Amino acid sequence: VQLQASGGGLVQAGGSLRLSCAASERTFSTFVMGWFRQGPGKGREFVAAISWNAVRTSYTDSVKGRFTISRDNAKKTVYLQMSNLKPEDSAVYYCAADTGDYYDHRVRLEQPYDYWGQGTLVTVSS
Repeated sequence: VQLQASGGGLVQAGGSLRLSCAASERTFSTFVMGWFRQGPGKGREFVAAISWNAVRTSYTDSVKGRFTISRDNAKKTVYLQMSNLKPEDSAVYYCAADTGDYYDHRVRLEQPYDYWGQGTLVTVSS
């Protein structure tokens, strides 16, 4: 499975960006999809996840109310709409696919994810 993330860039604080992650695999519709990020000098952290049918979503507390994860299974793409961006949101954002047949606390962990995209850089200026 190949994941191609795009949509990153430079934006002023308070602005918006939409990240996209396109998958190569036809079975994309069965995957849990997640977004993670790694800021300068920091470890990679969970941002958001979405179940295969988009019924369930999860967010880290710092982005709740500002970020929205969604997916289009027909297009094999997952999105992360980011609004009211803050300088602390600056990071490389990674999408990831989990082929496991579950949706629980594990979607917030890196280890269960089987495939990772290459990352897209988001820089928020103050």
